[in-house]
Amino acid sequence: MIRVASYNMRKAIGTDRRRRPERTLDVLNELDADVIALQEADRRFGSRASALPFRLIDEHSDYKPVPLDTRAGSIGWHGNALLVRKKVEVLDRILVHLPSLEPRGAVMADVRIDGIDLRVVGMHLDLSGLWRRRQATAILDHLDARPGDPPRVMMGDLNEWSVRGGCLREFAAHHHFAECGRSFHARRPIVQLDRIMVSEDLRVVASGAHHSAAARKASDHLPIWADLAPAA
Repeated sequence: MIRVASYNMRKAIGTDRRRRPERTLDVLNELDADVIALQEADRRFGSRASALPFRLIDEHSDYKPVPLDTRAGSIGWHGNALLVRKKVEVLDRILVHLPSLEPRGAVMADVRIDGIDLRVVGMHLDLSGLWRRRQATAILDHLDARPGDPPRVMMGDLNEWSVRGGCLREFAAHHHFAECGRSFHARRPIVQLDRIMVSEDLRVVASGAHHSAAARKASDHLPIWADLAPAA
């Protein structure tokens, strides 16, 4: 069994408007996932440094960031980052440029977890429905162009309020969705903006949104998770 998770951590600023990276890390530790896709992982202004200090991640969790070779001090690419357990082997990673009016990107990594290879994509899509669909197509094209064909996991904040339409149609062509439930707003979730999508060679054993007391305060989004196994 492999657990994956996705979390729009809002730059470690909670619903109390306080920046508390320790609280964000508490939520990540609660998830106990093998791979976590983060959105809004870097500060927005200045040097765009990681909102989670590297030392804090190293000393107070079992995670390590997937190295993305971006700017010094940053954990992500346009706010997107991937964390994996320290024992997980990172085989490859790339930055995915997305079409948009404002800078947007996605991150992709091939990882090996207990002998199982996965191709993982983390994303934070546009507020515009037209650009979301274009970005979904760009991500799928990048996946198809990569060598090899390991099982795929795509996750992140899709900003899609539709239940089945919009960019969900593009992703659903060859992937299925984990039923994680509503994740926004964290205090009173009313919509599924955050999604986990997997290729047909994976099955979702269990999934959900993480509703701990810490998660309800640490961001305006709840983290979502899914337990995966190879399809029969």
